[in-house]
Amino acid sequence: MRLNRSQPSQQPCAMWKWADVLMGVPAFACGHRIRTKEIQRKRNHRLAIVGGMALERPFQAPDQGWAWVVLTAVLISQGLALGFPSCVGVFYTDIQTAFQATNSETSWFPSIVTAVLHAGGPICSILVERYDCRVTVFIGGILASVGMVSSAFAQTLIQLYLTAGFITGLGLCLSFQAGITVLGYYFVRRRTLANALAATGASIGMAVYPVISQYLLDLIGWRGSFLIFGGVLLNSCACACLMRPNRPPPQALAGTQQSKEECRQITTPSRPLPSNHSMPTMLSSCGRILQKYMAFDLLCDNKLYQIYVLGITWMVLGFVLPLFYLVPYATSSGIEESRAALLLTIIGLVNIFGRPLAGLISQMACLKSRLFYVFSAAVMVNGVSNLIAAMWNNYAMLVLYCVVYSISMSFIASLVFQVLMDIVGMERFPGAFGLFTILESFTLLLGPPLAGFLADFTGHYHYIFYATTVNVCTAALFMGLSVFAFKRKEAKLRETAELTPREPLMDAPNKQEKGDQCCPEEIILKTI
Repeated sequence: MRLNRSQPSQQPCAMWKWADVLMGVPAFACGHRIRTKEIQRKRNHRLAIVGGMALERPFQAPDQGWAWVVLTAVLISQGLALGFPSCVGVFYTDIQTAFQATNSETSWFPSIVTAVLHAGGPICSILVERYDCRVTVFIGGILASVGMVSSAFAQTLIQLYLTAGFITGLGLCLSFQAGITVLGYYFVRRRTLANALAATGASIGMAVYPVISQYLLDLIGWRGSFLIFGGVLLNSCACACLMRPNRPPPQALAGTQQSKEECRQITTPSRPLPSNHSMPTMLSSCGRILQKYMAFDLLCDNKLYQIYVLGITWMVLGFVLPLFYLVPYATSSGIEESRAALLLTIIGLVNIFGRPLAGLISQMACLKSRLFYVFSAAVMVNGVSNLIAAMWNNYAMLVLYCVVYSISMSFIASLVFQVLMDIVGMERFPGAFGLFTILESFTLLLGPPLAGFLADFTGHYHYIFYATTVNVCTAALFMGLSVFAFKRKEAKLRETAELTPREPLMDAPNKQEKGDQCCPEEIILKTI
């Protein structure tokens, strides 16, 4: 390469080379730079900044190559993360006996796991944005493993709540949600297929975990089983190592420029802002974060979002209860523990085939515009199916109940996020989803303890299934009827707005009257 002879030749020192490769920012202490097109072209390949360190790696084209390796890693991590909460019912009776606790006290353990698994969404989003999906999944695997290993030595229920409940639940949340996020960077055209295959991992976990849990419970007890699960959940870290960052080059360059600016701010002394300016800045930053990760404005303004959030929040109060109380209910009815654990396996096996089938059916042209009603119908079927378990407690009827319950559960799991996207749009989905998970986590936290109190008060488990039927069915009726009434009212308002300009006028309106007339959109908004 030929340099300009009018300028003195410049050679980069070793400090510049290492800083340029490792940190992605110029070494200001060196004072030498080479501004050539070749170096600028190489910098365009820097695409991921993990912990402030840029990695030189060409951008991976979506839907091919390493993307399928990442999909396999996500599928395994989903099975590890979502499989454990579904098998807690296998250990329910043994934990209750070990701590001499009531149903209400014992049920706080699965409720905390499930609530934190959903409520940790905003924390996961912040970590993904600050670091990366790979780092977030790795942290989740470590937290889940530490929580499970620590819970094996718990001496009180409070310690179990903290370790296997909160710490493990947060780790599972990070592994689950960050794993789904990384698929968006590797799949574009086949993103729907990738999400469906990743969801199959959760179904496989629901099918495998109960069988393994029952085997380990009979062999080494619940403490030894939790110790083994601590090692199993650590495999999420191995899956995380395969999820290498794959952000487009423009984002990487923007991140590099940001790192340069941060370095310049650090090396250049600046006067601190006055104290009267710091508080408004802090409040505005908090407001932007809340709007980004928890869309309260949608909850106040969007009627469909209000209906959906209220309906789902009420539904999950009883929706997850069969996963926790089905095994205790079966064993109290005289069914062997090994056969009772197979009931949860049946739910997982049906979900493996039911979720892809539900996704295909929901994509039919005649149903695409009616997904909200399809979702409400699936919730209704799920609620009515609990009557089968409440009225008949023999093994054959419980198997039938598991099949019907899992089919309706497949439709609910396949449509719950799709319906939310249709309501708020993809641009507002992250904030709407964050607020959605926070609100439903409160009822997820209260549902199992309330069911445990009902079992202690009545002395029978089948009343829990009656209560679940009432809870889920009322949620389905609320969502379906409310959306029907809202859309019917909206259609009438549109018809009124369309007919208003066509009405004959006796006299020509003057300029003032013309200025007072409202467009159809304004008529709809004012009427609402």
